[in-house]
Amino acid sequence: MAVLKVKFTKTKRDKLAQVLWVLNWISVVTGLILFSLGLFLKVELEKRRELMAERELHSVPNMLITVGLIACAINFLGGKICYDCVDTNKFLRWKLVMLPYIILTFFFTLCILVGALMCYSMRGELEEALVVGLQDAMRFYKDTDTPGRCFLKRTVDLLQIQFQCCGNTGHRDWFQIQWVSNRYLDMSCKEVVDRIRSNVEGKYLMDGVPFSCCNVNSPRPCIQYQITNNSAHYNYDYQSEELNLWKRGCRQALLEYYTSIMHSIGFIVLIIWLFETALENVLRQGDPECESDGYLLETSLAETARSNFNIIKSLGKLNQINTTDSDRDPNINRPSTAHYGPDNVPPKQIPLAS
Repeated sequence: MAVLKVKFTKTKRDKLAQVLWVLNWISVVTGLILFSLGLFLKVELEKRRELMAERELHSVPNMLITVGLIACAINFLGGKICYDCVDTNKFLRWKLVMLPYIILTFFFTLCILVGALMCYSMRGELEEALVVGLQDAMRFYKDTDTPGRCFLKRTVDLLQIQFQCCGNTGHRDWFQIQWVSNRYLDMSCKEVVDRIRSNVEGKYLMDGVPFSCCNVNSPRPCIQYQITNNSAHYNYDYQSEELNLWKRGCRQALLEYYTSIMHSIGFIVLIIWLFETALENVLRQGDPECESDGYLLETSLAETARSNFNIIKSLGKLNQINTTDSDRDPNINRPSTAHYGPDNVPPKQIPLAS
């Protein structure tokens, strides 16, 4: 049973072709939007590549970029087909490519849906990359003289200032690593030497954080050293007082930032998918000069899906057909179906008298 069946005349089909021509060009614009979104996400991930472990995070933006370019090509072709459908002679030359075009459009819209779902499912993989990446960046924070790591101090400081965060999960993460280089430690100071010797790994650990952890909105001057020592600061209680440091960890801040981007991109891609799906099942067949039936689906949803699956299966069997020479009778090898009696023996031919 057809879904949304209507009757189309030649005039109505011409108007429909014009509307679809406009919609296909709108789809070209949506393809450019997909390309731009993928490029934007790729640039945002690349900006903070040093803060992420090696993961396949670029698969989502790469897919969006590829699908965007394919969308431009497919919908440009669709616009050309709709434009030629107004002319009967031009329409006939497109009839042979309609089935491959519809199948290609089906797979393309499926790719858009997969891209939208990938945007929503990327959070776990992104969180794993940030956990390891931020730990390594904080561990190499002090290596300002080491080639390949000298930029990490600036990167982490800018990150904490821009996203108003501190450490990986919080400010106490800085207590567990040495973030001050040995070249800036006074080795003649007994306190410094004792602190280094008291550590099993020979690291200079302290209850302090970099300046970029300081909350600029706090009315009190920033307390970034001896944070847990109440006697080192006037009118200060580490347990009860609200610290003038950023409370949120940078992993949570970055995760929320990228999640909001990917959810927004996923929503836009989902809207584009719905729009492309609305253009997928357009029927262009029959005599263009007479009346014809048009419908959203020729049969029910289940029957349409089953029919499309059978078409795809039949395409894989095309290369199994034996070809013959052009001058050979295509029926030469076909068995005869004639019945010649109980013994099924053809009678002898009697020669004609000359």
